[in-house]
Amino acid sequence: MLGNLLTRRAALVGLAAFAAGGLSGCNTTPSAGIQSVAAAGAIDVDTTPLVAYVGNPTAGWVQQSLPGALAQIVGSRASGGLHVRVDTLYLGNGGPGDPDRMRGVAMLGGRTINVRAISTYWSTPTDQALPEQALQGRVQALSTAFAYRLRQKLGS
Repeated sequence: MLGNLLTRRAALVGLAAFAAGGLSGCNTTPSAGIQSVAAAGAIDVDTTPLVAYVGNPTAGWVQQSLPGALAQIVGSRASGGLHVRVDTLYLGNGGPGDPDRMRGVAMLGGRTINVRAISTYWSTPTDQALPEQALQGRVQALSTAFAYRLRQKLGS
């Protein structure tokens, strides 16, 4: 009986490892193609305060994802030159009780706008198998929420 129990456990562990390996091939590095859209416009993202606050790779993920999100969501309003400084980023424990938050300042056409974005994170079983990709996805969701919040404050 003990032999059957160990065999079942070994089979379950093997199946879980196989599934995690298969899922890791599906989760690619996020949206580098969006970067080229942002590079054509006049969007500048400063994450210097964020590096001091949360460090890398989190600040680097913001630097990768925020310009593209701003280019897609804010669009033509950024053509006059948009400078965004991200000051803080907090990744909560999940759910509406402790959401992820990002704060920063946007400067557009001599106007300074304080921006606060919130994104709710719901844990999935894949997050445990691929924690870095899960964190990066959360930062991307926050970047998108930040861009939408800025668009709302600009009145469009």
